[in-house]
Amino acid sequence: MYRSMEYGDTARVITPSDATEHRLGTVTDVSYSTPHTTYARRYTLRFPGGIERTFPADHVERCTRADDHAALEVAFTAACVALRDACRIAHDYDPDLSVGTVSLIRRLVDLSRLRLGLTLNPSGTTGVANTGSPNTRNQHGSNQ
Repeated sequence: MYRSMEYGDTARVITPSDATEHRLGTVTDVSYSTPHTTYARRYTLRFPGGIERTFPADHVERCTRADDHAALEVAFTAACVALRDACRIAHDYDPDLSVGTVSLIRRLVDLSRLRLGLTLNPSGTTGVANTGSPNTRNQHGSNQ
């Protein structure tokens, strides 16, 4: 059953065009196609920092902080995987660059564990965080 969002609901732009639209917004206005319908035509969202923008209803989806947590989990895991791959390439290119990249991975893993309660596993095949730790070996083959 369709239920339009209401004032105060939180939402996210489906295809954000800039950094502001990536953030969670609060519905501050709803425009309907006719006065007697429940189908919204446009939503106005207020983003953190007070920026307000209006979007067609089909460009906005209902979203909560729990959805943000899930999105952060996926994004941090993808970042960790990318850094792991960069570390492997950097090892052959310049061992010092590899050590710096491992340091970034450790910071990302520690941040996600401390602030989000996640245990990242970029070597997993699911693409999401799960138990285990990322491959954080230095150029000598020992764990950092």
